[in-house]
Amino acid sequence: MNPLIHVAIIMDGNGRWGLKKKNSRNAGHKAGLKTVEKIIKESIKQKVKFLTLYAFSTENWNRPKKEITYLFNLLENFLINKIDEFHKHNIKLKIIGTKIFSKKLNKLLNYSEKKTYKNKKLQINLALNYGSKFELIDAFKKLKKKKIKFNEKNLNKYLQTKNIPDPDLLIRTGNTHRLSNFLLWQLAYAEIFFEKKLWPEFNEKDYNKILKKFKNIKRNFGRI
Repeated sequence: MNPLIHVAIIMDGNGRWGLKKKNSRNAGHKAGLKTVEKIIKESIKQKVKFLTLYAFSTENWNRPKKEITYLFNLLENFLINKIDEFHKHNIKLKIIGTKIFSKKLNKLLNYSEKKTYKNKKLQINLALNYGSKFELIDAFKKLKKKKIKFNEKNLNKYLQTKNIPDPDLLIRTGNTHRLSNFLLWQLAYAEIFFEKKLWPEFNEKDYNKILKKFKNIKRNFGRI
């Protein structure tokens, strides 16, 4: 049975669910937060150590301004209401991506990271304004500037996921079969599961079904 340390998730389908059910994309984003809470609780139950959630990509800035504002307000309220609970349950929050948000949100993100820094039960990596291509180019630039040898070990030291094990498993909801500029380097040997359900419809039963399948997959890593 395969050990499972790190699960990465592309939470796709909030907007489509919102339009379908409530005639509002924003309603889908709000509903998606409930799924986030369910999956966090189940990850702890299943003893997953790292959970990386793709919340906002570098390409998502192309969305309507009102939707972006709503998303960030939703995130602010979520952190304000939940960060003490995270800390109480020994959950660590880490942001991967470039923090170029409002002063209020940046301050809240920094506070949340600092408050939960020593927690060890589950580390949630929240990918915000994250793009894997930018991450890789930035890492190469830093290696070049510092005149450090280009190799895999050194590159890993300058990625935003430094000291985080690569994902064992990637789940993408929403019946879309692509990686969308997410952890392109880190997902090299991850098992990938594409789920038809939209993110707000995804539940603990669906999650556990995928985890069970993963644990029984024969993983060769280039061997026979």
